[in-house]
Amino acid sequence: MKKTHAVAVVGSGLIGQAWTLVFARAGCEVRMWDGDLAALQRARDLVAELADELEHSGLVDNAAELMSHVRVCNELSDALKNANYVQESLPEILSVKQAMYAQLDALVPANAVIGSSTSSIPASAFTEHMKTRERCLVAHPVNPPYLIPVVEVCGAPWTSPESVQACMDLMHSVNQKPVHIRRELEGFILNRLQGALLREAFRLVEQGYVDVDGLDVTIREGLGLRWSFMGPFETIDLNAPGGLADYCGRYGSMYQSISQEQASTEPWSPDLIDQLQKARREMLPSEALGDRRNWRDRRLMALALHKKQLESDPSTRS
Repeated sequence: MKKTHAVAVVGSGLIGQAWTLVFARAGCEVRMWDGDLAALQRARDLVAELADELEHSGLVDNAAELMSHVRVCNELSDALKNANYVQESLPEILSVKQAMYAQLDALVPANAVIGSSTSSIPASAFTEHMKTRERCLVAHPVNPPYLIPVVEVCGAPWTSPESVQACMDLMHSVNQKPVHIRRELEGFILNRLQGALLREAFRLVEQGYVDVDGLDVTIREGLGLRWSFMGPFETIDLNAPGGLADYCGRYGSMYQSISQEQASTEPWSPDLIDQLQKARREMLPSEALGDRRNWRDRRLMALALHKKQLESDPSTRS
């Protein structure tokens, strides 16, 4: 989409702030709204601080220009006025979303698509009774979306194909990486994959095969290095001389055998959680969590810049 978009960001928490950066960075006119006016102003200030960090990291050319596209609105109706797209980022509480979508149904402009940042609740759970329900869907980001670009786009059974496509087009235009989830399921795709890996990681530590640090090293210095620029299907396609089918022929029986041990659906036990928490706090005291999160974001900025540079180099394109 070449036209300038007017985007309303509903909810000014961490995800709302991050979405504001995504849209404003791409030149959209962004209007932020939150029911807590004090929190709304703080959020605008935090967005400005993050924009400065992105400029310092080489990911934004001009933080002041980015912020010129951002305005806060005390009234929801003002934020929604003339919006082409609405990104709802309220807490992950069904009743809160249902109440908000009742308001959006009465106020949203004609033809505006409404995306929810929910990480697990399907759009059908809070849009069923809306007059505008064919324009509602999930646009689930990975935190923080201004550094991690994938967005899971998933409609309800009644969401129109045109609304899904409009959301996909918008996400492409603001340099995100949308993935169309073709029908609703709890947790969508990313959290289901993450959950499968976490369940096996917890089990391996619980049964004494490896300690917490060793598990993290295995991902960080092993699988994660490839997964930072390739998906699992491309990974195995390149890991056997004859490609994916050859890999499955060589290793399929091993994975089938392993899967027989991975059938448990028991919850993580309190004792195991205590064990993992203790191990992590020995490596990183609670008071250092904030600094380590900042370190994580700086590393993500460096990685995002590296990948941006690779994408602009024709010799590195697949």
